[in-house]
Amino acid sequence: MRVFFITFRSVTFAQRGERLLSRNGHRCTLQRTPKWMETQGCGYCLRLKTEDVAPAVALLRENEVPMRKVYAQRPDGNLEEMAV
Repeated sequence: MRVFFITFRSVTFAQRGERLLSRNGHRCTLQRTPKWMETQGCGYCLRLKTEDVAPAVALLRENEVPMRKVYAQRPDGNLEEMAV
């Protein structure tokens, strides 16, 4: 399984995303974003362990939960931004 982070501009949007994903079978954890992400205005994120993050992103979009960016954790532990 891979680890993904979906960032949000506010804790309210992150909480809405967490509830929506959890109700639809996507296990996720709400957390503060790493410090280097905060400079981009992303204070909160959802951490998901899954093989494919696209269904979770599609669900958020379908339900108009505004998100910022999606990052995938590489095997070396660093994060890379994904285009989804």
